[in-house]
Amino acid sequence: MIFYVVELLDDWNLDVPSWKYPRNVESPRVSSPGFSNDSKMMVRRPVRCVPLTATHRRLPVNALWTPQQWSCVIFSDESRFSLQSDSRRTLIWRAPGTRYHQENTIERHRYNGAGWLVWGGIILDSRIDLHVQSVTMTGHIYRDVILEQHVLLFRGAMGAEFLFVDDNARPHGANIVDECLQSEDITRMDWPAYSPDLNPIEHVWDMLG
Repeated sequence: MIFYVVELLDDWNLDVPSWKYPRNVESPRVSSPGFSNDSKMMVRRPVRCVPLTATHRRLPVNALWTPQQWSCVIFSDESRFSLQSDSRRTLIWRAPGTRYHQENTIERHRYNGAGWLVWGGIILDSRIDLHVQSVTMTGHIYRDVILEQHVLLFRGAMGAEFLFVDDNARPHGANIVDECLQSEDITRMDWPAYSPDLNPIEHVWDMLG
């Protein structure tokens, strides 16, 4: 829509210096097709989305599934919760030139500080108990604790229709994890990369955090 502004200025015979043109405008006479110059449009950044390939579109993330089909899917994820308050969100009033005065400063370490890693899983009308740990998730912990102590229990109760959903984090893709899933006949749903918003458990972390 910036094009319209530049084009109007040109139509009105106004002398606009070249440095006032937006950096992403190659020609001041280019306009968007389908809109007239008198359209009441506003300049906004385009919405960003994840580029989906043909492979992604063939994945079994099916909006037409019945509740019975979705009842066999476990959505899982882990999230880290900091034990320190987020002082970066604290706002203060201060006069010009007083930025470094003591009353305008907050003591805070540069590192994130202590925290807990929380893993959980949800399923239609049910959930898995939260697992909390203070160490980083590894492939061995993921197999020995998450899969063997939590996921396998649901696999045995649901049978062959069971589907397991996790993200593409490095510990989840370890060879020992893949071998465990194959040996226990657990089907992992293929998931598009960089698409955490498709996993409904992300809303659980928003409510807890």
